[in-house]
Amino acid sequence: MKRRTNIYKLIVETDNVKRAILNASKGKKNRKAVKDIYNNIDYYTEELQSILKKQLYVASPYIEMHILDGTRKKERIIYKPKFYPDQCIHWALMQQIEPLIMRGMYEFCCASVKNRGIHHASRHIKKILVRDRKNTKYCLKLDVKKFYPSIDKEILKRKFMRIIKERETLNLIDIIIDSSDSGVPIGNFTSQWFANFYLQNLDHYIKQELKAPYYIRYMDDMLVFHRNKKELHKIKDKIEEYLKKEHLKLKENWTLFKVDSRPIDFIGYRFYRGHTTLRKSNFLRIKRRIKKIYKKGKINYTDASCILSYYGWIKHCDSNKFNEKYLKPYISLKKCKGVVRNETKNIQRYSTRKRVRYRRH
Repeated sequence: MKRRTNIYKLIVETDNVKRAILNASKGKKNRKAVKDIYNNIDYYTEELQSILKKQLYVASPYIEMHILDGTRKKERIIYKPKFYPDQCIHWALMQQIEPLIMRGMYEFCCASVKNRGIHHASRHIKKILVRDRKNTKYCLKLDVKKFYPSIDKEILKRKFMRIIKERETLNLIDIIIDSSDSGVPIGNFTSQWFANFYLQNLDHYIKQELKAPYYIRYMDDMLVFHRNKKELHKIKDKIEEYLKKEHLKLKENWTLFKVDSRPIDFIGYRFYRGHTTLRKSNFLRIKRRIKKIYKKGKINYTDASCILSYYGWIKHCDSNKFNEKYLKPYISLKKCKGVVRNETKNIQRYSTRKRVRYRRH
């Protein structure tokens, strides 16, 4: 791949910086720190542009948050960057280097990628399980141990040097990479892209060198299919060797099984040949939330958004009975859509009035 140059002048362009502030503020416009900048966007666009042009950017300290993620209550440390200038600069950078990363990205690398995601992966898995029973006889399920904190900063920097030639852009990437003590921090907008980019070569190695018939990756979770069990054991060993060079380790809980003997538990679904169901933990969580909202008797914006999100999960699997039994009798999807629509309109009206008031002053 030919290395790109002349990226930095695009990063510091007025339109790019302004668009970065607008993108970074999506869903956060009610926060005071975001509101002040959003309502005086022209002034802050010029200031941010000046910081980038003079290369004066220094990453602000993160706010650490400890959360229990998912139904298994897995403890994670989230590093929250300041909205201004950090999140805005992250967006300004990614708006220009995203096409570079996408250019070499494997088509079934699905996490945090526009127009892919969970449903892109699930459609592919459903299709191959039905259409190619021979090459999907066995499944290897893998996961990288503590992926984000284990990413080697120097290796990541070298990977960027292979696609970008310009020193100013590389310096900005280095500042963001070095902003945390180890790995890349969960919480940065850049981190999900950097993490996907870190495993980009592994994706091509599995498909092109190891000749895996089917392979899907959702961030650090991987599925590899093959007709031969011994070949999958060899593939697993070679992936482990490859990851050692990248200073990463596989989790010990990897599994290799016959697809017809048990469902594939992946990305929140359980995949069988010919049908797909929700993962049991997701099924129970959705059921409990519906019950809780129904008892309230009134649907607010948060509840409505939550139900519509859950419905997105339900409609992409064979859970029509669940929909008919646990969702429709208790909550109206039409009403949820109305609540979300009205709230969105109110936010837009409020933001417009605020911007007009700032300009008058």
